[in-house]
Amino acid sequence: MNTKYQLSAVFLLLSISSLQISQAHEYEALIKAKKYAEVEKATSTKLSSEPNNPDALVARTELILIEGKESRLDEAVKLAEQCIAANPKNSECQEALGNTLGTKAMRGGVMSAISYVGKIRDSFKKAIELDPSNFSARSSLMQFYLQAPSFVGGGTGKAKDFIVETIKYSPAAGALLQASLDLHEENIERATSVALAVNTSNSEALAKHQRNVLSNIGHALVNDKKMTEAEKVFRELCNRFPDSSLGFYGLGKTLQEQGKAKDALPFLEKSVVIDASANALYRIGKAWQTLGDKVKAIAAYEKALSFKPELSKKIKSEVEDQLKALKS
Repeated sequence: MNTKYQLSAVFLLLSISSLQISQAHEYEALIKAKKYAEVEKATSTKLSSEPNNPDALVARTELILIEGKESRLDEAVKLAEQCIAANPKNSECQEALGNTLGTKAMRGGVMSAISYVGKIRDSFKKAIELDPSNFSARSSLMQFYLQAPSFVGGGTGKAKDFIVETIKYSPAAGALLQASLDLHEENIERATSVALAVNTSNSEALAKHQRNVLSNIGHALVNDKKMTEAEKVFRELCNRFPDSSLGFYGLGKTLQEQGKAKDALPFLEKSVVIDASANALYRIGKAWQTLGDKVKAIAAYEKALSFKPELSKKIKSEVEDQLKALKS
């Protein structure tokens, strides 16, 4: 893998992690419910009386990342830096800086963003130092080690050392990081067995981590065209975490990739009921289009285009083309 690709991959993974895995704060429930206007209003009120309130500052950085406007990324960085300056012992402020810099680096291009790499890594390391139970920061730092080249502080050696360090604090968290390493090294069978063996019933933070690891494994299996194995992983996700959209979306995607649009649709729709996403709406539109229902396909595609966080540029372009064809 060339250096440019490696750096692009780590920036992408870190920016995605900022949207998928976050520490708990006062506004997390509203953000999860996608009540962004309410979060904007509530944080504005809080910051007017407490300009350096860490929960409000972190929530504002998340809103900017969700909105996805490149023009506001500098604002997000400044908010995270303000959060750190005013709350130097707050783990979430440090994590927010790592997330915002990761997104800015990805959007700005590799060569112009190499200077961010050390700051991204150090932000996650500091977040963990301040709060060893910040498992989302641990997951992000692990992805950094796995994806970044050694000359900027990455590498599997660093990842293995980090797993040993994590096990001392939490054997369960260490096992989940080991599963991520196994997946990175393409030992998917071991990654699956290790991730499934972890008992996260006493920790919602660890359960979030486990859900994400299993979801990553499932999607890797889909990419490898190992559909039977992928179905098993996603069905296990559905059974263990029926309140999470990840298993239902993954199972719907797996079935759809096998040409089973009718079978996929209920799982994709279930995922949207739990936690709507642009990608799930896009796949629902695709399923209805395959099944010949233009009206429902158009409705789903249009919702997908207006959703935040938005579709990737490639899929967005595909959806726009499909809408033109459906409406012609």
